[in-house]
Amino acid sequence: MLNWLIGVFVNTVLLVAIDGYFDSIRFSGIGAAFIASMILAILNVIVRPILILLTLPVTILTLGLFLFVINAITLKMTAALMGDAFEINGFGTALLASIVLSFFHLLIQKAIIEPLRQK
Repeated sequence: MLNWLIGVFVNTVLLVAIDGYFDSIRFSGIGAAFIASMILAILNVIVRPILILLTLPVTILTLGLFLFVINAITLKMTAALMGDAFEINGFGTALLASIVLSFFHLLIQKAIIEPLRQK
């Protein structure tokens, strides 16, 4: 449970940062970013494995790079579920945001969270 909350918090911070850098991504506030982060975490548990299984040949053929497309799909689904509180203009923006989100989430996980857990 604590790991899930840490992941949601990290995603919230990253989504707010992405909102600041991309003009075509907009949140109505920090609360909306937190709710979007929770919805994204739920979609990553429920929908993402199904999408990975359905697109396994393409994922293998692209050596895993298609997973960024799946992440973009879940990000767009989150925006669709949130309505006006979270907007992403275009799939290309969602794809770029998913790459940035994945990279910085991995960086924060490896550089900050894992060393703190070892202490």
